[in-house]
Amino acid sequence: MATNLPIHQQPDYRTWLADLKSRFASAQVKAAVSVNTSLLDFYWGLGKDIHQKQANSPWGAGLITQLSQDLRSEFPDIKGFSKRNLEQVRRWYRFYAVEHSIAQQAVAQLQLIPWGHNLVIISKSNSLDEALYYVQMTQQHSWSRAVLTHQIESDLWQREGKAITNFSQVLPAPQSELAQQTLKDPYLFDFISLTKDYTEREIELALVEHITHFLLELGAGFAYMGRQVPLQVSDQEFFLDLLFYHVNLQCYVVIELKTKTFSPEHAGKLNFYIKAVDELMKKPTDNPTIGLLLCKEKDQLIAEWALSDIHKPIGVSEYQLTKHLPTELQSKLPTVEQIESELEADLRTKDEKEK
Repeated sequence: MATNLPIHQQPDYRTWLADLKSRFASAQVKAAVSVNTSLLDFYWGLGKDIHQKQANSPWGAGLITQLSQDLRSEFPDIKGFSKRNLEQVRRWYRFYAVEHSIAQQAVAQLQLIPWGHNLVIISKSNSLDEALYYVQMTQQHSWSRAVLTHQIESDLWQREGKAITNFSQVLPAPQSELAQQTLKDPYLFDFISLTKDYTEREIELALVEHITHFLLELGAGFAYMGRQVPLQVSDQEFFLDLLFYHVNLQCYVVIELKTKTFSPEHAGKLNFYIKAVDELMKKPTDNPTIGLLLCKEKDQLIAEWALSDIHKPIGVSEYQLTKHLPTELQSKLPTVEQIESELEADLRTKDEKEK
């Protein structure tokens, strides 16, 4: 091998470059049928080639610079051959094939989501399991890149399915498993800002004010039905903090908010609300109503014992509010005065209904 020649004049490099051009031209044809799959299949092979060439040839660090120049010269309209993107292609391949020795069948999953999503995942994931989780969730829920980034940065991988529940004891296996994965712990309400001594009603108001963010944090499938939903039982009227319907679970979800540490009587009250929804609102085609108790904090053993003898499906999770609100978001949130005004109006309405 004539190692004294510049990279672009070396026979091995020229042969490989010609092969790359041919392979990419073929990929362009296939792209008419399946753009993303063909492109990422090409990127996978390209990343493998770059990794192996740099490991087994004397071209070293200058390889990517030279390769970018040659490919961009041949395909001037293709943005994917910048030096930066070729480095990302190599990084993508190395993350899965070199650092984690991914199984070949899993490679096909990577090709089912956009290239930009793949880059976000490998740049923010700390393990193969975490990365593949976000790949699967992106494919399943058709997340945009912004939503994917938000989910990773909010540690969804660490929170999903972690709520304390009694689902396995009171729901049939398929339903209980899906319901368990639907709930998180903790829930991050970092899109609202409240005073230090906030009330449960203030949280409700802030969550509903930012219902889009709230639904994103709850996860796919939740449909908002209302807050302070009235239920008439005998000669008394009761009010649900928040009511949702979950499309995938095909059931109502009652959410109760508590600003204090979890207490067993909270589960008893929510159990009553679930019973009322089952009797008054649930249709024969609906699955059993589920309750979610969101509290400031909880003791795991107390929560587990409290749910152990309850026959309605209930989950207990903590919630976290933002401590420092970014300046650019402050103008989008309701002011304390607005919250207090709405709170007073709601309390007056509730008092009138309960008289």
